[in-house]
Formats: sequence, structure tokens, C-alpha cells
Amino acid sequence: MRVVLVASAAAAAVSLPTVAFAVEYQTADVAARRMFPDADAFDARAVTPDAAVLRQLDAQNARGSSREWTVRVARHGGALLGYVVVDRTIGKAEAIDFAVALTPDGTVKAVEILAYRESYGHEIRLPSWRKQFVGKTAAAPMRIGDDIANISGATLSCTHVTEAIRRIVAMVTLMRRAEALPT
Repeated sequence: MRVVLVASAAAAAVSLPTVAFAVEYQTADVAARRMFPDADAFDARAVTPDAAVLRQLDAQNARGSSREWTVRVARHGGALLGYVVVDRTIGKAEAIDFAVALTPDGTVKAVEILAYRESYGHEIRLPSWRKQFVGKTAAAPMRIGDDIANISGATLSCTHVTEAIRRIVAMVTLMRRAEALPT
């Protein structure tokens, strides 16, 4: 290996390679099939909460930047198995794509990380961290330090993904009550 010392920061920026950390682990379709392996059909639909649902999300401190979500309705033989909601949030500075599977009653069944672009904090992809959400409902606090553990070096990624999952669970619960999703 050859090391070259550079006299200026500008020259260093030009001569050193840029390192990219983006990793796409799986597509939303693959994640949906992993989370609902018994499903024989997925009906994808765009879900846009109306003003009343957005006000309720605000009241629950669960409103985020997403105004529309893609929801895959999982079915087996016509029977509803649950929902898969795909969303994106920001970690520290880069986007994190993820999917949340919910049972027909709005309980979290699974969480999958689809793409992670940060240079640190990829541990949120570990099953032990994601399993903390399984069984959570809209009544759960879902807050770092309360019922969700933090990962050192990934505090912002953990916090933002947790907030986004809490928002999705609240949105699905409200949309089911409003009969905007099949029950």
C-alpha cells in the first residue's frame, strides 16, 4: 500500500476515494413474503390519511413526514392475514427504508430493514433489535429508553425508526377504524 501525504484539504478531497455505505438488503416484495410466508396474494394500495386521521396522528404525537403509505394487504385463500407497510425515515443523515408487518388487529408481527445508508448503526438490522417491536400495538409507548433499547452509536437511527414504526402502527389502527383498510 502506498500512502501519499497531501498538503491541503482541497487536494485531499480530490485525491481520496469516496466511500459509500448504502446497502439494499431486500425489496419490499421480498420482505412482505418473508413476513407473511403463508400469503398467496398481496394487494398493494396507496393509503392517504384524511384530515381527521392526520389530526388524530398529531394528537398521538405520531405524525411524520409521510403523507401517503404503500400498504400491501396479505391474504391466504381470500382471508386477511395482515398488512405490510413500507416507509422511509432518516437515520442520522441518510434514509432508511423499512417494512412493518401488522396482524389484522394492528399488532406488530415483524419489522424488516430494506435499505440502510448510514456509515454507522447498521445493527438496527439485527433480529434482536427488530424483535423488540413484535407484539406492540398503538397503546405501547414505543420509545427509546422506555420499551425499546438503544444501540450505542446508532441513537438517531434507533430513535427515528422507532418513531416511524409508532406512526405506522397508529396510522393502521386509525385507518382500520375509519374502514379505509380491510378488516
